[in-house]
This record gives sequence, structure tokens and C-alpha cells, in this order.
Amino acid sequence: MHAMRKLSVLLVSFAILAPVATAARAQDYPARPVHVIVGFGAGSGADVSARVIGARMSQILGQQFVVENKAGAGSSLAAEAVARAPKDGYTLLMATIANPILAVVNSNLSYNFPKDFAPVVRLTTTPNILVVHPSVGVKTVKELIALAKAKPDALSFGSSGVATGTHLSGELLKVMTGIKMVHVPYGGSPQAVTDLLTGRIQLLFSPASTVLQHVREGKLVALASTEAKRTAAAPELPTMAEAGLPGFETGLWFGLLAPAGTPKAAIDKINRAGNEALKAEEVTKVLSPQGIDLVGGSPEDFARYLDSEMKRWAEVATAAGLKK
Repeated sequence: MHAMRKLSVLLVSFAILAPVATAARAQDYPARPVHVIVGFGAGSGADVSARVIGARMSQILGQQFVVENKAGAGSSLAAEAVARAPKDGYTLLMATIANPILAVVNSNLSYNFPKDFAPVVRLTTTPNILVVHPSVGVKTVKELIALAKAKPDALSFGSSGVATGTHLSGELLKVMTGIKMVHVPYGGSPQAVTDLLTGRIQLLFSPASTVLQHVREGKLVALASTEAKRTAAAPELPTMAEAGLPGFETGLWFGLLAPAGTPKAAIDKINRAGNEALKAEEVTKVLSPQGIDLVGGSPEDFARYLDSEMKRWAEVATAAGLKK
């Protein structure tokens, strides 16, 4: 009995002290390098943003932010790795628009997005630009819609792949306007741009960084950008909302997620460092000329944004018949 009482005392002591120890560890965070898992290859927008912002966050927090590329399956391999990682704040996901789209399109994922993740901070957004080949003969979004309605399925729109942000941008345009177009998927935006330049396809939603130079050279015609506000990289372009489609927002965004259950103290530290990094001159100097806009905000802001993304893309995927 005496031994049992000692065991009981030890168990109670452990129950009392364990949360205190956990809190202390969270307050000391980060005590070692933080790994940021990117679901796309080196040189991608996600990779560049993670490395530029992560370098500044390393300086702020005094620990290295190590970027690891785990490309494949539309970033679901990276998401799965982070969902299964320890809930300690040392493994983060560089989430993108691909994550909510995959979640609503594919019900067979090995993780539950977004329930298996804790929002940390939304970092950047890059507008897609709606561009057409000059031979299409339109200068505005309204003219494009009128042409598509007059000639159903006569226009082909490219994308960087099935169920990608550029694909769903085209599907959203179809849903919002009732037009009919033929989807032509590619293995990435550069390949789609190549075929657009030759006139094999007629239009494309593409990240600003991949098409603006062609627009400036007169090889493509830009109709609108897809963010809520005009992009600094091309301020003369109207937004899709200004062009007559309010609510049309399909920017390519990036943000940090941690495994669900990560201590709030760690999440708050990463959030503060992320917001501070976005204000650094060395960050804006590299990212802004590429058409990448800096966002920031609280974990709660990011959570609300993710919820709106899930709802929006679920509606588009259902209307486009993409769910499986």
C-alpha cells in the first residue's frame, strides 16, 4: 500500500508538472532549427518565398529556418509529412492554394485538411493574370465573355495541371459567367505559356511573373489580375472585380501551417517573426518585383481565410464536376 501511495503521488506530481514543463519549452522556442517543408521544387514561387522570408525569420528568432523541398502530388506529400510531424513547432508547411483545392477535389487524402493543421501566418499572394493571344481580338474581360458566349467551346484555356489554381481560375470564370471553354492541362505554367504564345490555346490564367514580360513585349494581351486589389507589378491592369466580376479572387497565396496541437506560444512566436520579416527591406526588394504581394496578419486571420478558401473551391469543384 505504501508503494501504491508513492506511485499515486508521483503520477499526480507528473500530471501537475507536465503542462508547466511543456509551457516552459514553448516559451524557449525555438531552441533548434525549424524545418519548412515546401511541396514544390527549387525555384518555384513557394520555394523562393520560403527561402527569402525564412532567411529573415532566422535572423529575428536566432535559429535557422531550413527549407526542405518535398515535391509531388500537388503538394500533398509535403502536407502529409507535416501533418504527421511532432506537434512542437519545429516542422512547418509552406501551404499554398493547392492545399484547399486538393482537399475539396480529392476525398482520399491521407490527412484531413485543414483540421490536421494549425494556421500560423499568411505570408504572400501573387495574382494570376488573365492573358489572351492577340489573335483572339479582345481587349477586356467583357469582350472575352461576349465572344465565348457567341462561340461556345471555341476557346481553349490552359492551366498548370488538373485541379491547380490556374485550372480552377478558368472553371470559376465559367461558373460565374455561364460560358463554355475547353480546358487544356499542362505540366506547369511555363509549358502553358509556351503554347499560348504560339496560339495553340487562346487564353490562360497565369502567375504574373511568368507572363508580364510577354505582355510588355506585345506578345500577349493582359485583361485583368485576380486579386482583390491591383497588383503593384502591373497597376494599370483592372482586377477581375473591376472588370465586372465581383468576388473573383484567385491569387496564388503562400502561408505557414503547423501540425494541429502545436503550442500556442510557439505559433505566436512564428507569427510575430513572420509579420516582422515581411516588413524587412531585403524581403520586399526581392519579392515585390516578381509581382509577389506581402500579406501578414494573425493566426485567426489565416484561419478565416482558409475557411473561405475551402468553401469557395468546394463550390467551384462541384460545379465543374471535379470531385472524386
